[in-house]
Amino acid sequence: MDLNKIINERKEWLKWKNIAPLRQALNTLEDIGDVEVELGDWIRLTSPKATSEEVERIHDAALLMKPWRKGPFDLFGVKIDSEWRSYMKYNLLRPYLDLEGKKVADVGCNNGYYMFRMLEFAPAFVLGVDPSPLFFTQFELVNRYVKSDKLHYEMLGIEHMAGYADMFDTVLCLGVLYHRSDPVVALKNLKRSLRKGGELILDTFMIEGNEPVCLVPESTYSKISNIHFVPTLSALENWCKKAGFERFEVLESVKTTTHEQRRTEWMDGQSLEDFLDPENQDLTVEGYPAPKRVYIRAYRK
Repeated sequence: MDLNKIINERKEWLKWKNIAPLRQALNTLEDIGDVEVELGDWIRLTSPKATSEEVERIHDAALLMKPWRKGPFDLFGVKIDSEWRSYMKYNLLRPYLDLEGKKVADVGCNNGYYMFRMLEFAPAFVLGVDPSPLFFTQFELVNRYVKSDKLHYEMLGIEHMAGYADMFDTVLCLGVLYHRSDPVVALKNLKRSLRKGGELILDTFMIEGNEPVCLVPESTYSKISNIHFVPTLSALENWCKKAGFERFEVLESVKTTTHEQRRTEWMDGQSLEDFLDPENQDLTVEGYPAPKRVYIRAYRK
């Protein structure tokens, strides 16, 4: 796998007609000095040198980049209240993270919200991987002012992780596995990117049950068309074993709520409240069990 060739080819995606105006808006923003970065629930940037005119340009550029799925961000007073309150997931995982001096990958990183948050641990570096040129552009808007040289972002997918053989101490893969039609192959790609003994921290949808079985949605799950398998815990553990992981550990399991995922002015279309049965919030509109996530940790043998 020639990753450099793939990376260079994908840079052409930034010229797509729906992305080019966003890139133009990004490139016309001026530098702002004396930026203070607060890596709290809101990733907050402040500066006494941020003029009202430049803040307005940042606001207009951020609006062009909708939808903002992950966040929230406060860019010099421009409050981007994203669809997901991503700090809820991060704060749940934070006690399990030990990243100081480590090489980290965030697979399916979206706009990099978790990447920015992980800077508090002083990792060696964090590589974000996500194929979306929109989310890459959102990341570049924020990092234009954070200016972290520890954060790197490539428009790649989980299928490319094998090209980073034996590189990472920790790989996070949050909310990706259920989108893969072959979850064991996806897990093998993640495993190959880890050094021996490296850890995978993963979250995915789950269903209750003791048998190693999966829900296979007929068409959509919570109105999402590319959800292929929703496993029980024992099925997920078997997938990890087949992929070459060991020491499977359940960290947390949490039902997704409309407090965590909801509609805001920074995203268009529907959100979780539209995906659940209005008469029974324990079911999706299709009649399946409502989304519940399990967070696990496993190690490469």
